[in-house]
Amino acid sequence: MAMTIGNISTWAIPKLKLKFTSIPTANAIVFSSTRRVSSVNATNSNVLLFSSQPHRQTNTNERTLSFTDSETFQETKKPKYWKPMCLYYTQNKCTKMDDPEHLEKFSHHYSSRLQVGSDDLKNLQPQQVDYFLVLDLEGKVEILEFPVVMIDAHSLEFVDAFHRFVRPIKMSEKRVEEYIDGKYGKLRLDRVWHDTSIPFAEMLQQFENWLRHHQLWEKGALTLHRAAFVTCGNWDVKTKIPEQCQVSGIKLPPYFMEWINLKDVYLNFYNHRAAGMMAMLKGLSMPIIGSHHVGIDDAQNITRILQRMLVDGALMQITAKRTGMGSSGVKFMFKNRI
Repeated sequence: MAMTIGNISTWAIPKLKLKFTSIPTANAIVFSSTRRVSSVNATNSNVLLFSSQPHRQTNTNERTLSFTDSETFQETKKPKYWKPMCLYYTQNKCTKMDDPEHLEKFSHHYSSRLQVGSDDLKNLQPQQVDYFLVLDLEGKVEILEFPVVMIDAHSLEFVDAFHRFVRPIKMSEKRVEEYIDGKYGKLRLDRVWHDTSIPFAEMLQQFENWLRHHQLWEKGALTLHRAAFVTCGNWDVKTKIPEQCQVSGIKLPPYFMEWINLKDVYLNFYNHRAAGMMAMLKGLSMPIIGSHHVGIDDAQNITRILQRMLVDGALMQITAKRTGMGSSGVKFMFKNRI
């Protein structure tokens, strides 16, 4: 059986020396590189950096922390070089869909990164929801980026994504400029952020419209309908969203009452502690795609981890619930947790 999750096993990147390392105990091929690649959109001034650290083989006997013969990534036809996502397209604001040069430089497809073959589903467990919504916020003072990737819990197929850059409302323009330059300037994503960012309250209204479009929530409902948020840690939903709601002067939406902390499920399923996304990718011998701490890239990487865990037979369960609306109290469902 072969598994394909994204374009990650046979990239050919111009001027990049590739090292393929065979892992004797796992019969797998791992992509590694010590160089950094950048791709620039001259029109939109977008740059996404992709870097991959050398693979470090770990000595572990955990049954699913390395690929077995039946779990090796399938080699399929890949593009001549890896393309960063167009971050105007992810927000439904790309105006260059008829520009061949732009389409050659930037990807406009999520599904190519989040593929799972039908033969990989033999160990898939019946899940308690129909859809998983992978959420990974960016921004420490105020939320700067709000990405959600939606996959089908039964087929593991990519369904849709919601992505918005968010503009702080309590910070001076000078502080915002410094904040964005420090966060996104080094990746040359500051222009797309300034071009597209909207206040949190406006973003949340658009997100609720997106939820209703997919019949995941109706105004007045206390929970999502047959769906669950999946996060890499508790911070996003437990802490940051309530803080941002308070700053923005709005009530905490009821659909943020519960979530799945993927790190807790990972710990209990593999019996292996991983502090974050990068540690989980390393534990599963999966290279990162895109740039770490770009929210939409991180959300896709967390989705890939989620897909891999489901393929391995993990059952996703709610790991945390608020004790009441507007309450800061949270009940954690797993005894063994990060």
